[in-house]
Parts: sequence; structure tokens; C-alpha cells
Amino acid sequence: MQCCRNIVLTTCLLLIAGMASVAVADRPNIIVILSDDMGYSDIGCYGGEIETPTLDGLAENGLRFTQFYNTGRCCPTRASLLTGLYPHQAGVGHMMNDRGSDGYRGNLNKQCRTIAEALKPTGYETYGVGKWHVTLHTNPEGPKHNWPLQRGFDRFYGTITGAGSFFDPGTLARDNTMISPFADSEYQPDQYYYTDAISDHAARFIKEHASTDGKQSPFFMYVAYTAAHWPMHALPEDIAKYKGRYGRGYEAYRLARLERLRELGLIDASWEMSPTVGNWEKVQHSEWEQRCMEVYAAMIDRMDQGIGQIVNTLKQQGEFDNTLIFFMQDNGGCQENVGRKGDHKRPVPASLPKIAQDAIRLDVIPKQNRAGVPTLQGPHIMPGPEDTYIAYGIDWANVSNTPFREYKHFVHEGGISTPLIAHWPQGIERRGELEHQPGHLIDIMATCVDVANADYPTQHDGQDIKPLEGVSLRPTFQGDKISRSEPLYWEHEGNRAIRDGNWKLVAKKNRDWELYDLSKDRTELHDLSDEHPDLVQKLADRWEAYAKRANVLPLSGRDDNPKFSKKKRFQLDADADLPRAKSPYVENRGFTVTVKISKPGSDGVLVAQGGSSAGFAVFVEDGRLHFAIRRDGKLHDVVSTEDLPSDVKTITVSLVNDGAVKATVNGKPFMRGMTAGPLTRMPQDGLQVGKDLLGAVGNYKTPFEFSGRIDRVTLTFP
Repeated sequence: MQCCRNIVLTTCLLLIAGMASVAVADRPNIIVILSDDMGYSDIGCYGGEIETPTLDGLAENGLRFTQFYNTGRCCPTRASLLTGLYPHQAGVGHMMNDRGSDGYRGNLNKQCRTIAEALKPTGYETYGVGKWHVTLHTNPEGPKHNWPLQRGFDRFYGTITGAGSFFDPGTLARDNTMISPFADSEYQPDQYYYTDAISDHAARFIKEHASTDGKQSPFFMYVAYTAAHWPMHALPEDIAKYKGRYGRGYEAYRLARLERLRELGLIDASWEMSPTVGNWEKVQHSEWEQRCMEVYAAMIDRMDQGIGQIVNTLKQQGEFDNTLIFFMQDNGGCQENVGRKGDHKRPVPASLPKIAQDAIRLDVIPKQNRAGVPTLQGPHIMPGPEDTYIAYGIDWANVSNTPFREYKHFVHEGGISTPLIAHWPQGIERRGELEHQPGHLIDIMATCVDVANADYPTQHDGQDIKPLEGVSLRPTFQGDKISRSEPLYWEHEGNRAIRDGNWKLVAKKNRDWELYDLSKDRTELHDLSDEHPDLVQKLADRWEAYAKRANVLPLSGRDDNPKFSKKKRFQLDADADLPRAKSPYVENRGFTVTVKISKPGSDGVLVAQGGSSAGFAVFVEDGRLHFAIRRDGKLHDVVSTEDLPSDVKTITVSLVNDGAVKATVNGKPFMRGMTAGPLTRMPQDGLQVGKDLLGAVGNYKTPFEFSGRIDRVTLTFP
């Protein structure tokens, strides 16, 4: 009897062990591919004329997302993608510099984990290739706690910082050691080109994983190309392929892309296209402009060839069918003007000291090449070769972002919309279909954790880890709904947005909120904010709550309170326009505003400080006196019950710490009311007398200039 029990027990253990091994084997390899500074419609399967057969093939046999989002800028996108958090929560709300608050440290913090760190405990091998750009420590001998190997990756080859030469990239590192591409004993191609180096190392790591690991464990790989970020550097054979293709002007390519986007079902045929920015008829250097786009296309083409190399390597190793591949972009097309001005003309001799072949370069925009030739820029230098450093400019970026508004930096659709291709033969049932549910970079970590059957940590080394913000996209692989309970949020450089269902509230820095119904107007051409003020306020309040909990505030990360003047009396001229740094410090302070009027007026701002998130304003509308205060975006407006007298000379409005507002006109009591109290933070906008130039404090359209004449304004504090 005991023998039978032993046999049964042994059989059960063997079955369990077999099931476990099958589960491990079924977990997919995961490759996340990120391109740099590309627009929504650049690649072929998203409407572009650039030849991308590999990506097109992955899309044809996988799933394309039509409404996927990044954060609008390179560093925040990488932080968000790698951690599954919003970028400020990971410490990278801006670029790689510490701006003084936790959301803007320019360094991945200890409250987040990378995808590699989350998957390693489950047995995944982890590889990183390409652009890192989530740490401010880029010195070869400096701190490396936020370099890839210290954030979960077993192997790494790439650049620690952001942009740089494609022929001689700065901050190039293998694992934990910075190297020169020309003194690297492990990799010496006939022609060094960074895009090829990224592809070659990705393929190499796949092969080495298969040979050394015996295919027993899956792998995670992060492939971060720098194509097609400036400078416009490409190999001659790829540039030649596109010679003469871009001579018809910006509008022609935008219209052609628009038609293909509609045919492919990626956009609704009823959506209007945003205005074209460039005027081809007025271009001064048309051959140069064509060449900029030819090189840009060549860079994307070469990247697609490299992705093809990765795909072929997976097939050779028998890993293609059980590898989940994601492809996406870090922000919209880049309008930055780098290298587009200058008077260089060839030939330019080598006039600077040579740089040794084994020297480690750290520069993003090099002053010279190693031969001593100064870096060449401007419209008389054709981009492409290694001694040039030129961006393709706003007009071509407008083409890249067809059909949307705006660019990199901004959180209108042109800045944050990205293709997302998902391909996994064994795990995605849909083939060549479109997925219209909105998604965000925060969802990639959640999806990786899901398909890897991993446990996302709540603590690490005694440090609490922030919970994931994203949701798994895995249900979409079978055509099911994803489960998202929160809206999607954005902030970058004061540009901010929230998307809740089909409604999107969006604003540029220091500008009023705009409201769009994306189901009817994803190109954001018809602002509905005036028609739905209650919805604007509701969404603004939700964004403000997010900004508070996600380390977004203070906007831009700068806490300059010690610099603000806390003096008790400010006398302001009739045309005063003070920047934030010189404005009165009104945080948690009651105050009194006295306005001397030399000519009465029935409408306009008397004095305003701040904007749509925080600020106060004294203004007149239809003859009635208003005192408006915004706390965390919520407006409190005290209005007089009668018109101002025609002989008004002096208006005095006081806000006390309990929120009470009292006003006198010509020394006589005139208005009373209650608010929630003084401002809880210093406004981002400055102060103006007689108008409101930036974000509106009250429910008026800026600048809302006063129709009368002001003599002076005095602010006093208790």
C-alpha cells in the first residue's frame, strides 16, 4: 500500500514538474523596440512612404494600435516605458538635470523598478541595447547606480546619454565600461554606424543567449534605436535610395499620407487634417530641404533593416514564434532647429587638433570630428556625412506628424501619438487587425509582467515601490476589452493633458485649457471648452489631483520660493508685467489690492497674478466687480451685486486667511463674499496690471484688457 502511495506521489510530482517546465517554456521572450524622434505616419504600415518592410510585415501578421501614446519627449518616455509609471513618479519629469523636486531629479529613483528588474526574479535573462538616457551620471568614472547593469540588465551595449553622432557616438558603453567605437576589441565593422551597431549587438545577444543558456530560460531585450533623432546621419547607399523622392513639397506628402491613413483605417475619414506649416513655394534652399528628408528616410530605412536582422536571428534560433515584439516611438516628429543655421561651405579643412582613436567622447553635439574638421551646419552643407550635424526641421516634422497638430515637447496629439505594433505568433490571435482602444507606455510593463507570469514587487531593499499605473494589453491580443479605471495623464514643460474616454483636455504652458471630443476630432481643431465648462472643470480637477499625487508639482520641478520677495508692500505701475520670479509671494498669505483708476471702464482685468491652476484676479465684467481666485485649478469667483459707480476712483479688495473677501469702492463698502482661502502654492504665471497675458484666472478670454485707465495698483500684506 505504501509502495502504491509512493508511486502515485512520484507520478504527481513528475506531472507537476512537467507542467512547470511547460509553463516556463511557454513564457515568451519579449523584445521592446523604441525608435527616436519619429512621427505617427512615417513608417509604411502607418501611412508613410518610407520603405519599412520588416515593420510592415510584423504589423500584417500582428496587431496595430491606432491610439497609443508616449509622453512627448525622450527621457520621460524612457523612464515611463521602463518602469510602468508616469515619468515624474520615476523621477524623470524633464531631462537629465536635477530641477529641485522629486519629480524632476533627472535620475530613476529607488521607488520604481525597471522591466528587467521585474522579470529577472522569474528567470528571464535581460539585455539592453541602444540609448539609455535615464540618468544624469554620464561620467566614465562617476556613479553608475542607474546604469543598465545596476537596473536589472545582464548585458548592455549602447549610449548612456541621448543624442550624438551616428558615426562616433559619445558616452558609448559596453556593460559598465565606456569605450571608443574605434578601440573596441569586440566589434570592428568595416564602417561604424550606430544603428547597425545596435542591430548587430541585439542579434549577437540573441545568439549568445541560445548557445549559453540552452534555451531553458526566456529573455527580455530592450532595443532603443537613436534613429531618426538629429543629426541627420545616414550611409551613402541608403541616402541614394531616396534621392529625388521629396521634391513635391510638404503639402503633397501630407495629403498622400492622409489618404493612406484613411485607407488603412488608422484614422477616421471624417477627421480634418491639421494645417500644413511649411510653404514649399517660399523655400530658399529646396535641394537642401529635400536632402534633409532623404537622409531622415534613409535613417528609418536602415533601422528597419536592422529590425529585420533581429527577426531573422530569432527565426534562425527557433525563437520567433514565441517572442512578443513591441515597436513604438518615444515622441512625435521633432521640430527642433539644431544645425539649420550657419554659413559653412565645403571644402572645410581640418583646422582643429585631432582626437585619438581610443579617446572616449562624451559630447552630444561635437565641435569637431576626430580628424579635426569642425562640425558643419547650415543650409549650404548637405546632411548625411559624419562631419555634419543638422536636424530636418519643423516643416518636415509637420509631415511626419500627419494628420495631427504640434510636435515633440507638446502633449497635443502630434507630440504624443505613436504607432504600436505587437507581434507574437503563439500569443496574439489577431492577424493584421487594428486595435482602437487607447493605450500608453505605462501599459508595457504591466503587459510584460502579465505574459511573463511575474510578480511586480511592492518593496525592494526595504524601500516601498510605487504600484504600476498601467494595465495589461494582453486582452487585446484576443479582441477583448482592457480594464482601465483611470484616465490617461500627461505633463511636460508645463504642457499638460488628460484623456478620459473620448474627451481630452489639453493646454500648452501658461495657456487656457482646450477640450476635444477625440471620437470626432482627434486632430484637435475644434475646441469645445466654451460649450462644456463643467466638463472642463471636472477634468481639470482630476488632472490637478493626478499632478499632486504623481510628483508633477511644482510644474517644471523648480521650487524657487526662497527667491520670491516676501516684502509687505508692492507699488505697481499701470503697465506692470512682472515675471514669476519678481512677483509678490502670495502662497498662504492674505493680502489687500488697491487700484487707483483715472478713467472708469466696464470690462477688463485690473490686476492678475497666476493662471488656470493657481492665481488671483481683480476684474470688471459688464460693469460688475469680480474677485477670482484659483486654488488647484478650482475657481472661486466673488461678484458684486451691483454695477460699479460711474465716478469710481479707488477700488480696494482684501482677502483674509479664513477666505473672506471684502471690497470697498471710493472708501465705501461694496462687496462681500467667501472663498476657500489664500493660495496654497505660488502661481506659475507672473503678474500683470490692466490685463492677463498668460493663463486666465477667471472665466474670461485673455488678455481681457481693461477698457478704462489705471493710475497705479498697490498690494499690501499683513
